[in-house]
Amino acid sequence: MNINQDNFIVRPMTLADLKLAISWAGDEGWNPGIDDPNNFYVADPQGFLIGELNGQPISCISVVRYSKKFSFIGFYIVKPEWRKKGFGLKIWQEAFKLINNQPAALDAVLAQVNTYRKSGFEIAHSHLRYQGIIPGEISQDIKDLKTINFEKLCNYDRLYFPADRPDFLKAWINQSNGKSYGIINDGNLVGYGVIRKAKEGFRIGPIFAENQKIAEKLFLALCSYSDNQNVYIDVPNINQQAINLVENYQMQCVFECVRMYSGLEPNINWKNIFGVTSLELG
Repeated sequence: MNINQDNFIVRPMTLADLKLAISWAGDEGWNPGIDDPNNFYVADPQGFLIGELNGQPISCISVVRYSKKFSFIGFYIVKPEWRKKGFGLKIWQEAFKLINNQPAALDAVLAQVNTYRKSGFEIAHSHLRYQGIIPGEISQDIKDLKTINFEKLCNYDRLYFPADRPDFLKAWINQSNGKSYGIINDGNLVGYGVIRKAKEGFRIGPIFAENQKIAEKLFLALCSYSDNQNVYIDVPNINQQAINLVENYQMQCVFECVRMYSGLEPNINWKNIFGVTSLELG
């Protein structure tokens, strides 16, 4: 079969394109959230790219540019029938033009770690996806995150994420098929978490908390929204308290990926990150 790569173009996605790309992610077993297209698109509308061959979408990638010091790469997918034909490399190269060698991060499946190393990414740690059915409960100090001052939330989020992301956070905590909770202590936000309905079950992310006790209260409150279906959470393997928390509830590790960085690794206190927001957006 002769393929004219001159007929391959890369362009920014529309929201409809992102819905298609997220359906591909579902086909890959990534279990995306059902509201993810709208939630993700606001993070950087020009940062989602789709590759077309003769007008047919065959590949995608995202480069969400949170700041000049931090971008996150995700949604790197080539449809199975078009793999190993050079189209993945082409869209990867186009994505990198968006950040001009500025620092970036990604979560790599194990089989692709060496590929990303060739592009200058270095291993930091792993993220472990845990799965389980947890009934949950809501303690008295749990508050609906939408009732908490939004600026306070943004300031707290900035402690555990390498850049400001107010547009994304506003969409994330207000998604129609999700729930978000926080805990206030002496007027200060000391932890928050979000759960969203996914293609299968529910996804938790993030849980940022000052200690394991606060994280557990948030975890159980979020699980109470899951309707006794499977809950999934992506836990950094360098936070032993986070691993203890999910394993105390008999959750099982079902997937592993590797967080990698190009350029300087952000200075983040991973001991207070009990679940990352998203493997696609950081």
